[in-house]
Amino acid sequence: MQSWVLLITLLFCAPVLAEVPEPEGYKLEDYDSEVPSGLAGAKRVTAVEVLALSRLEDSVIIDVIPEHRRPDWLPENQLWFPVDHKGIPGALWLPDTGFGALSPVTEKYFTDHLTAATGGNLDAHLTFYCRIDCWMSWNAAKRALSYGYNNVYWFADGVDDWFFEGFEFAILKPAPGERQEK
Repeated sequence: MQSWVLLITLLFCAPVLAEVPEPEGYKLEDYDSEVPSGLAGAKRVTAVEVLALSRLEDSVIIDVIPEHRRPDWLPENQLWFPVDHKGIPGALWLPDTGFGALSPVTEKYFTDHLTAATGGNLDAHLTFYCRIDCWMSWNAAKRALSYGYNNVYWFADGVDDWFFEGFEFAILKPAPGERQEK
């Protein structure tokens, strides 16, 4: 009898999870919200798969989490120490490149680093990540597809899944170059 109660409870009280649709363009707001299950043209991967991808000779792992910046309201004479940015060892950190709209300066920063990291090889394996339920990696992966890259991977659960798996992390520094914060 108790199993029937459990079954009825699960059938009628379980939350209904709606599929998040892929937008036609880029996600322009609410970057920290539920993401779609996939990205047309890219393959969604897990931390275990990213670890395997990282061992490929033509693989580039790209972190698009924005950089912590000194708050505008902080007085000039006030000390400020940004937190270390923990990421996947060997990843290329391209902060601010996952926003839905990029300034021309930031888009050039993004394309220049992709070209340099891949040697211009459009068949290189590119994996993009940020955090769980973060649209920035989705936007960046979609943008790479629009540039003609053929082997694009979207690590949707990002650094959170990496840490959950207990994999090692590294302190990353932003790739050099000029970019503009959104």
